[in-house]
Amino acid sequence: MPAGSLSPMMQQYHEAKRAAGDALLLFRMGDFYELFFDDAKIAARTLGIALTSRDKGDDPVPMAGFPYHQLDPYLAKIIAAGHRAAICEQVEDPKQAKGIVRREVTRIVTPGTLTDDSLLDPKTSNFLAALVLPAGSKADAAAAGLAWIDVSTGRFYAATFALDQVADQLARIEPAELLIGDDAPTPSPAWTNHDTITRRPAWTFGRTTAHEALTKHFGTKSLEGFGFAANDEGPVNLSMRAAGGILNYLAETQKASFAHIDRLIPYSIDERLAIDPATRRSLEIVATIRDGRRDGSLLGTLDRTVTSIGARLLADWLAAPLTNVAEINARLDAVGELVADANTCNQLRESLRQIYDMQRLLARVTTGRASPRDLAHIGCTLALLPKIKAKLTSRYSQLLTELEARVDLCADVRGPLELALVDDCPLTARDGGFIRAGYRADVDEYRELMAGGKQWMAQYQADECERTGITSMKVGFNSVFGYYLEVTNTHREKIPANYIRKQTLKNAERYITPELKEYEEKVLAAEDKLKSLELEVFSKLRDLVADAASRLQSTAAALAEIDVLAALAELARSRNYVRPSVVADPVLEIEAGRHPVLDITEPDGTFVPNDTHCAARGLGARDSGLGKDSSHVTDTSSHFPAPSPQSPAPGSFLLITGPNMAGKSTYIRQTALLTLMAQIGSFVPARRAVIGVADRIFARVGASDELSRGQSTFMVEMTETARILNTATPRSLVILDEIGRGTSTYDGLSLAWSIVEHIHDAIGCRTLFATHYHELTDLEEQRSGVRNFNVAVKEWDDQVVFLHQIVPGAAGKSYGIHVAQLAGVPRVVNDRAREVLEWLEAQHEAADGVAAKSFIAREGEAPAEPRRLNGSAGASTSRNGAATHWQMTLFGYEEHPLLEEIRTADLGGLNADEALRLVQDWQQRLTTDLVPAQR
Repeated sequence: MPAGSLSPMMQQYHEAKRAAGDALLLFRMGDFYELFFDDAKIAARTLGIALTSRDKGDDPVPMAGFPYHQLDPYLAKIIAAGHRAAICEQVEDPKQAKGIVRREVTRIVTPGTLTDDSLLDPKTSNFLAALVLPAGSKADAAAAGLAWIDVSTGRFYAATFALDQVADQLARIEPAELLIGDDAPTPSPAWTNHDTITRRPAWTFGRTTAHEALTKHFGTKSLEGFGFAANDEGPVNLSMRAAGGILNYLAETQKASFAHIDRLIPYSIDERLAIDPATRRSLEIVATIRDGRRDGSLLGTLDRTVTSIGARLLADWLAAPLTNVAEINARLDAVGELVADANTCNQLRESLRQIYDMQRLLARVTTGRASPRDLAHIGCTLALLPKIKAKLTSRYSQLLTELEARVDLCADVRGPLELALVDDCPLTARDGGFIRAGYRADVDEYRELMAGGKQWMAQYQADECERTGITSMKVGFNSVFGYYLEVTNTHREKIPANYIRKQTLKNAERYITPELKEYEEKVLAAEDKLKSLELEVFSKLRDLVADAASRLQSTAAALAEIDVLAALAELARSRNYVRPSVVADPVLEIEAGRHPVLDITEPDGTFVPNDTHCAARGLGARDSGLGKDSSHVTDTSSHFPAPSPQSPAPGSFLLITGPNMAGKSTYIRQTALLTLMAQIGSFVPARRAVIGVADRIFARVGASDELSRGQSTFMVEMTETARILNTATPRSLVILDEIGRGTSTYDGLSLAWSIVEHIHDAIGCRTLFATHYHELTDLEEQRSGVRNFNVAVKEWDDQVVFLHQIVPGAAGKSYGIHVAQLAGVPRVVNDRAREVLEWLEAQHEAADGVAAKSFIAREGEAPAEPRRLNGSAGASTSRNGAATHWQMTLFGYEEHPLLEEIRTADLGGLNADEALRLVQDWQQRLTTDLVPAQR
């Protein structure tokens, strides 16, 4: 449609749409946000609102809309559906506008730039990330720049990572939106969901552009003051380009100040526990595998925080546990002190429970989107600080002492907020009524004038009723005519001559009088002046808070940490957790350990505790320190009692066999979760625990496929296993469950055997390996660090009871048929399975274990050549040409008894008929032996 044929309003719409790009344009028209053309069609489907049209005729324009006061819930739906939204507001007063009201796009709302509480989960961080991949084959080609920010709190980080670490970091951050250059290759599906990716012009990540954006925002010449070394080339520059790209994106979409983003924090993984995406998923650290819910995860179980800032910090701690022993023990000291002093802990929690989310409140203040209620909530939070600070004085743990010092009372901010704002402030400043009486004389004066005006109106109405004899007369007000006198038609004859008719209704007339109009002007002038004065006060208070944003952010961070420590203390005290002895040596000595989630979700007293004794091979105190500070290495000799006579010495590799449902997976997960808990500074559910710090935790538990990536269950399993084998170190903790079960029995068993040997021989890290391959238990005799354990089972009268107790030794069988029976598999199927099982066991009995034992008879000996049958590698050929194997053990073949009869048969003494009958007999016997008889 030619521009000249468009109405002024639609011309304005198209200008705004060009600024909005691919975002849905919410165009403010009076009391509604309207959408047009394709945006209207998308909104109608997404929001479930009516699709209508504008300019009905030959070329109607699709249109949809909703009331302006419903913006937040509709925005939430738009973002959840994967769209972006551009808010186009009226930026001038319609009363003062000459012609069409001026409108502008005031912000573009995207998944990574949310700041409104109604659009955010209070307990979850909302990160916007940017990734800069290297170009070409430079020296830094193995590195990538990554930056991430929570716009709602101002936390801003940047770092350079090796390419093989990017997936780990993105899994930890879980960005709501990921920015990449439009010239960059599409990130691997293993890194992030493609729905979160936003393509940006490559120049926004350019070295010069990014540097200018950063230095301009922070008001510096360089970023060396934040800990980033000056480096015009190389990997460091990649992270700066990513951070600059984020600031460019925020400037383009938010069109606001971001004073709460006051520093860029260099992130280091040197003293953080590395956790890959598969491990995070398997251990259900922050979300359950089944439905992705927080409830039922480790985070949901541990979270006893009473503030949203504390809940988010606890999630951060779990996402990146510490490896620095001194820092871990500092947290444990603080938790321990609060556990011992329950009264102080409870009082702290009660005060913290009353504070507001100051981090997100400050974000709204500095971006100009705060309400009077937001400022009042900041004032209420500051009023609680003296009580919190007092509870932290004279603490003996260093961390609590440091946190007390970091709590800035900000009295210069608190005082004006408390004096100026009423207790119950409105949600919007334009409504007025939020300045406390007595704060400003001119505000009080205009309020009295307005109150007097209302009294005058009431008296005027009474006087007019009496003078005219129209007792039903009433005074009203609307935005068109102002104040008026309404008289029903039954009293029309009594209307005085000085009444001026302004509006006719069905059963009444509305009038004004010169006297009424004169006083109306005084009242309305007072109301306008009052609102203007209140907005002036509000603006000054907002600027006061914004100027103190850095101090307030630091205080909010301290409050969050206090909340987490107090929450961990409350959990430890209520669940009878014990303080772990955290050391640098790669050991695990856990007595009566309990799974932290099941210990709470299962009925009290039903969860069976278990011990864990494990230590990495050949890594002593002198060479097991983590990080650069050797002072963190701890002499642990006094921590470990000699093994009891009934339990073997700690091994590096615990091989756990036993039936399904007995608790193998629970046990190995439990060990990993207790290690993770200890490394965030938490007490653990156990009677005693000595936990050596792990540099990485690997968990390969359960089966899953990724069909969208063209990977089967077994391919995913082998890919994850390969990563463990290639990146685990002697200080790592590895838990593996049913490795090799996704392929044929002999392929899987061979792989599992080889994997066990490699981890034991080449890596030597602490490993818990749950398996149904009982053949692997022979490795205990051949590998010094392998220890067999099994889950105890009680049998009687063909019934099985799982005792869920981990005991030394190997399991005798798997009880799979019993588990199938418990699962409800039809009885006829189970009965038939027992018959087949008995037949298979009878066939295998003679060769049980022979080949496996001979294979490992000497260290490093290669597998024996399988015995050949009729010239083929352990196979005979049936009548239809299919290969029939008589493989009874892992690395050898058992001959069929018929072979000896064939070798010794005197074929020369048989006639043709006798020979034919003999061959037919052999065929019949061979077929009968191959298939178990049906009932």
